[in-house]
Amino acid sequence: MTRLFLALFISLASVSALAQQDYVDSLHQEINNSKEDTTKVLALNLLASYYGFNQFDSSIIYARQTIELSENLNYDYGRSLGFRSLFLAFNCQGNYPKALEATLQNYKIAEKIRTERPANFALVTYHLGLLNREIGNLSTAIYHFHRAITIIKAAKLPETNIFFVYTQLALVYQKQGRPDSALSFAQKGFDLSLPSEFNRYATLASAVLGEIHNETGQHELAKKYYSLSVQQSKMVNNTYFLARNYNNLADLFNRTGHPDSSIYYARLSLQLCQKHQFSEYALNASSILTKVFESQKRPDSTIKYMKIMLTAKDSVLGQSKVKEFQKAVFDDEQRRQQIIKEQEQYKNRIKTFALISGMMVLLLIAFILWRNVTQKQKAKTKIEKAYTELKNTQAQLIQSEKMASLGELTAGIAHEIQNPLNFVNNFSEVNDELLKELKTEAEKGNLEEVKAIANDIIFNSEKINHHGKRADAIVKSMLQHSRSSSNKKEQTSINALADEYFRLAYHGLRAKDKSFNATMKTDFDESIGKLNIIPQDIGRVILNLINNAFYAIDEKKKQIGDGYEPIVSVSTKKNNGKVEIRVKDNGNGIPQKVLDKIFQPFFTTKPTGQGTGLGLSLSYDIVKAHGGELKVETKEGDGSTFNIELPIVH
Repeated sequence: MTRLFLALFISLASVSALAQQDYVDSLHQEINNSKEDTTKVLALNLLASYYGFNQFDSSIIYARQTIELSENLNYDYGRSLGFRSLFLAFNCQGNYPKALEATLQNYKIAEKIRTERPANFALVTYHLGLLNREIGNLSTAIYHFHRAITIIKAAKLPETNIFFVYTQLALVYQKQGRPDSALSFAQKGFDLSLPSEFNRYATLASAVLGEIHNETGQHELAKKYYSLSVQQSKMVNNTYFLARNYNNLADLFNRTGHPDSSIYYARLSLQLCQKHQFSEYALNASSILTKVFESQKRPDSTIKYMKIMLTAKDSVLGQSKVKEFQKAVFDDEQRRQQIIKEQEQYKNRIKTFALISGMMVLLLIAFILWRNVTQKQKAKTKIEKAYTELKNTQAQLIQSEKMASLGELTAGIAHEIQNPLNFVNNFSEVNDELLKELKTEAEKGNLEEVKAIANDIIFNSEKINHHGKRADAIVKSMLQHSRSSSNKKEQTSINALADEYFRLAYHGLRAKDKSFNATMKTDFDESIGKLNIIPQDIGRVILNLINNAFYAIDEKKKQIGDGYEPIVSVSTKKNNGKVEIRVKDNGNGIPQKVLDKIFQPFFTTKPTGQGTGLGLSLSYDIVKAHGGELKVETKEGDGSTFNIELPIVH
């Protein structure tokens, strides 16, 4: 099976460079074309991850851009991805303090989104294990590695997600001198890596399995897995692991007595390490070269590579960085222990407080129970009385508002009813004259004249009947408005209702103020028909909105004077299963600072004594009770539009 994969990787290696470049170009293009959203976050992180094994500076830049954009979008998973890539770049650099800092920040984020992203949490836990393995804290590393495995298994995710955890465990067990466990975990990591979606890391599994075989003297097997790992590294452009595998081959050839091959691969590795700043692998490569040249008694080359080795060693394991790393670990552990200690102290304080409180509660309960028994009935009586008074007050306020609007209507009703009554009186007087004339002509026997007079009388009677019904309708409207609502819905013409109250409101104002004048416009949708509503309630709403509109234009007229044409329009429209009744004026509009208060009870912008502050509040409640909405659109200086939306229920 290994030979099959080796052949496959060798055949694909020739095209991998072009494929990788296309991949990078496509990511750059997606970033340039994307909006500031999660798609761009993911593309930035893919670039950061890609450069994490060969161009650390670029990887760090893109990782930080990923974090910054994710913070702006409040995208926790994106932030976690960014810190993962940041860890990778710093870790490959050998900058363990920075790598630890990134991982500790990421751990808090990953734990927050652990439920929806368990694989991500397992990976961050793995990073903690990796850091501890690299610094030599093997027991802590094993703990974190096994914890990552437990998280994946508990979430029932495929183990291919964490094949590299088994690979790292193999390295730990190898370090502890447990070759059987090391080989077992290395083989399991390799087997899981072949179908894994993390193909960029498959080279690690091959390399580690080769390293285990190399340590146990299985040099041919080690060479086979090293060669496979080299091809895998080239295929995915993983320069970091390529340098590691060149070191592995250099070590293998040094052990098996092939110094020239060892020097060749060590120099290949060192070139990559110096170009990409792989401090740790530069240390390995220069160490191998120093040993080989020293064994060949070539002092110039030995000294040359010894200097490189010492520089790399200082970079990776310098005393200052070790102390910095240990301090970061210690500080974090101290913070964790302090938190645990404070939590324990808090729990103890709570327990003590609970005991004292419990005793106090027991003493109070008896008193409270006794007091409740004696006062329960009194409290119940007071509540019932207060509720009754509140309901009565509410009813009185509502009725007062109704009667106030009725008073405003009275003059308008008188004016409106006068017209039909004048017609009734006039036609009645004419009929009296015609009946006398009819009697005279009948006595004369003038039949044709009798018929003509009779037709005139019939025509006049129809007019009397028509205008009598008109007066009756006006009186009924007034009575409907004044009486308490029966809460009984009736089939009502919205258009007729709006038109009726529009004219009555106008004539009512004209009766009180002869100087008042306004242009009245109507636009009624005749397709609406009748709606099932409580007519006196909806009528009150329409009347209140029209009166407010007339008040608004009158105030503006007084301020501006000539040159301003006051206009109030009432319109109806059927729209998406609803009926809209719009009352619009071109007055001063409603100030923004009070716009949120206009539907509150008792709030009014009118001078004291000119408004109760209940009109819009009651109107809002009435419309809501009909399953509709009452909205307002306004602009200071340009007027207001109140829109009643009622569901169409026939």
